[in-house]
Amino acid sequence: MRLVIVLLFPVLACLWVHSSALAQKNSGNPIVPGWYADPEGAVFDGRYWVYPTFSDVYEKQVFLDAFSSRNLVRWTKHARILDTAAVKWAHKAMWAPAIVRKEGRYFLFFAANDIQSDAETGGIGVAVANRPEGPFQDYLGKPLLGAFHHGAQPIDQFVFQDSSGQYYMIYGGWRHCNIARLKPDFTGFEPYADGSLFREITPEGYVEGPFMFMRQGKYYFMWSEGGWGGPDYRVAYAIADSPFGPFRRLGVVLQQDPAVATGAGHHSLIRAPHNDEWYILYHRRPLGESHPNHRVTCIDRLHFDKQGFIRPVRISFQGVARNRLRR
Repeated sequence: MRLVIVLLFPVLACLWVHSSALAQKNSGNPIVPGWYADPEGAVFDGRYWVYPTFSDVYEKQVFLDAFSSRNLVRWTKHARILDTAAVKWAHKAMWAPAIVRKEGRYFLFFAANDIQSDAETGGIGVAVANRPEGPFQDYLGKPLLGAFHHGAQPIDQFVFQDSSGQYYMIYGGWRHCNIARLKPDFTGFEPYADGSLFREITPEGYVEGPFMFMRQGKYYFMWSEGGWGGPDYRVAYAIADSPFGPFRRLGVVLQQDPAVATGAGHHSLIRAPHNDEWYILYHRRPLGESHPNHRVTCIDRLHFDKQGFIRPVRISFQGVARNRLRR
């Protein structure tokens, strides 16, 4: 009898895990297995999407995966939506994807090669596909931006559409952040009235990972501070009346909790389209992990107070509750 119980235990355990997954009401954190960082969130045609960086040594960061979900709880992996085989000028460090749907096509902006000077090939590129899961192909055959301006390393791009319809690319590492007007076809940049292509909007404490959104007529600008490989990585924010600022730092939104995880940062936001519920996607380092690239992608709720200020986020193991999208 004891032998029968022992033999049946793995089967019963598998059935329990399967039934638990079906009954799962919260996403849990991390939301997907594996090392992933810098998540970009989006909503397309009744599905939530997450586009992260594959978190490993730079030489192994030669592809991007994506994940989709109907309800924020159960996620489907879409493997290798883009890799260096489709981008001949890229050979390592594919980072921080940002995605835009325009005129029926999906444009995926990404950084590659971690260039350290204008003499190197790399920077920010663009890939295009007919579906959000790809496969994506190189759009320009060269970097969209392959040089330094105002001290900003060409990485960590975010594409923001203003209420006027204008698309801006906000980007920059090395403690500098620029904003540039994208051409309507995303093949380059349009000059400002003074003839310049890049304006610096760096706020106090900025390191990398910019993100911008509008709410109730205000421009919210968020960014990552601290060292990406350490426990002090965090997200701060500012509010202004223009996408050019001035952005005065208001405080920290997201940071480590020594009881949950360290190194919480480089985020994006998703707003549920049928209500005013907001979610913050970010990466963090599990407790006990010390390798800089051992990062996982997580999600938690983000709330505003009555004055429109962002309340500090409490990072959790539970994640967020099921929120099914309706077409």
